[in-house]
Amino acid sequence: MASDDIAKLADSLAKTQVGGGELSFKGKTLKLNTAEDAQDVIQEIEEFEGLQALRLEGNTFGVEAAKAIAKALEKKPDMKRCHWSDMFTGRLRSEIPAALTSLGDALITAGAQLTELDLSDNAFGPDGVRGFETLLKSPACFTLQELKLNNCGMGIGGGKILAAALTECHKRSSAVGKPLSLKIFVAGRNRLENDGATALAEAFRVIGTLEEVHMPQNGINHPGITALAESFKANPLLKVINLNDNTFTDKGGIAMAETLKTLRQVELINFGDCLVRSKGALAIATALKEGLHKLKELNLSFCEIKQDAALTLVESVEDKSELEKLDLNGNCLGEEGCKQIQEILGGFNMDSVLGSLSDDEGGDDDDDEEDEEDDDDDDDEEDEDEEEEEEEEGQDLDDDKTEWSPEKIPTHVESTPISPPQPPVDVSTFLGFPSPEKLLRMGPKRSILVAQQTDVSNVEKVVQAFIQISSVYRDDHAVKSAVEETVDGLMKKAFGSSIFQPDVFITSLLVQMGLLKSEDKIKTIPQLNGPLLTLNHVVQQDYFPKPLAPILLAFISKPNRALESNPLSRHALLQTLHNL
Repeated sequence: MASDDIAKLADSLAKTQVGGGELSFKGKTLKLNTAEDAQDVIQEIEEFEGLQALRLEGNTFGVEAAKAIAKALEKKPDMKRCHWSDMFTGRLRSEIPAALTSLGDALITAGAQLTELDLSDNAFGPDGVRGFETLLKSPACFTLQELKLNNCGMGIGGGKILAAALTECHKRSSAVGKPLSLKIFVAGRNRLENDGATALAEAFRVIGTLEEVHMPQNGINHPGITALAESFKANPLLKVINLNDNTFTDKGGIAMAETLKTLRQVELINFGDCLVRSKGALAIATALKEGLHKLKELNLSFCEIKQDAALTLVESVEDKSELEKLDLNGNCLGEEGCKQIQEILGGFNMDSVLGSLSDDEGGDDDDDEEDEEDDDDDDDEEDEDEEEEEEEEGQDLDDDKTEWSPEKIPTHVESTPISPPQPPVDVSTFLGFPSPEKLLRMGPKRSILVAQQTDVSNVEKVVQAFIQISSVYRDDHAVKSAVEETVDGLMKKAFGSSIFQPDVFITSLLVQMGLLKSEDKIKTIPQLNGPLLTLNHVVQQDYFPKPLAPILLAFISKPNRALESNPLSRHALLQTLHNL
């Protein structure tokens, strides 16, 4: 065979995966804006007989290109799997709903019966959910088994729209004798918070066929966790529960433990970084003693579990013959506690299941202090729940608007209602423990006071002040304005000083944000939403040195887990930097 024929064959095989009727354009970095741009893709779709799966990941599709591709899909009734993650890089959020609507309508017209829909890593927000809402309610999704919407920035509003669509799909499919039997649901990093999680919990309860639920990193507190726990009771086939990096506290931990007692098929539990604490861990230990015999993996890392509770938990896995991994790293066990855990598991001949304990926080015998902290946290969360209800009313109005602006990005910082007049707050009090309320209570001279009391000759102090101020950013006009005014005062003074080093400032800020590695071991900012939105404001100001923009652009563009958790604020900053 001639070398040019071999090359053509290799190219053909690269484009088309024969097995399973799948056509793949994955990772080809195609940038298709118009129908003409999409002609090669359209031709391959049209010529592919029995097309069942289409991979479009790692490319970027404009509205016109998506419409043209949709036309080709109207004649593909065998479509079952849509691998459409990461397909709108660099697109305006206003473009994405129209593109999704076109593609969804094409599947409906074709009479497709989908089993998998993956739209992960597309920063479309609540409006994007409306773009495929009709598809979800249609007969094309009556057969859906896997729905993957990881890292899409849906927010509370998007979560509610999604929940309503899934509920309607179940209702319509049940009416024709084929009830929706969704098995896998993935929606991590979407900032669903309590209200979004609660709405989805109701949909889960109605569906009742879930086998895997992945909802890590969504800012869910115990009310949302409790709602999910109740819904899981209606899904007896659950095998995987991944709620990593939410906030249970003991209330959520106890509620989830009660649910675990009723489930018989669970194989993986990931409650890592969920602040389950000792009371929650003890409740889970009771659930382990009473059941969960198929459990293969349990992750309770970084949950502030103390020694006695951890030992009880470890003792409860004695009869878990299928257990392969137990992760208790990052808790408060102490050296003696770590040794005892290893000894207990050794006595069960289960030494190999224990993960590393290298990040243990050390022992702490002050149980009374923990109880007080638990009570304080519970009170704080109840306040936050009331605040979220008030904030949601305004957010629902924003969700109905299709035009996007950075001001509409949901923020992770909880809403704080303005309270009756209180004594003013000084700069050190605010910077020591920042909150939106404290920033407002500093009064109209806040920007002058912060600038006066920050030594701009010390870059690290400027970086820390910037981080503390930006951490309280939220989508409330008063707070947003206060953050921007205060940062303006600080940065105008810093960048205007001859002794200030702007490049060192940017480098240090990137390190603190976890976007640039440091030789020193530092604790990076846990939430980047506020800093990203504040940076989006700063880079547009006259005082900002424009030569720094390419540096920021390079690091904000890089793949990074922390940035992927904040797709909307990242997208806003990238757009601004591109336009500078």
